[in-house]
Amino acid sequence: MNALAEAAPEAQAFRYFVTYSGVDLPFRLVGPIDEGQIANRNTFIRAWFDDAERLAGFDKLVYGEVELSHRYEYGADGALARALVTMIDEDPVEMNFEDSPTG
Repeated sequence: MNALAEAAPEAQAFRYFVTYSGVDLPFRLVGPIDEGQIANRNTFIRAWFDDAERLAGFDKLVYGEVELSHRYEYGADGALARALVTMIDEDPVEMNFEDSPTG
């Protein structure tokens, strides 16, 4: 299985956010919320981070269903190397930044 396509980690590793901002990857998550607050929300972000505290992936949940997911992989230099973006009812899109002049 593609490392980017792996499932989310165990629940204890999740952090929760209201939304994200920006257009560049990786997205910047904003509005951190406690796990206890998600029961009162229709939409929220469930995210996890790697050992270096870089965003490894997130799922945007809307009414309990994953509407959007991002998975990130970083190179040895810490820069984003690959991203896998999946939107509901669409094929996943994998982007490779290792060979780009800015990546």
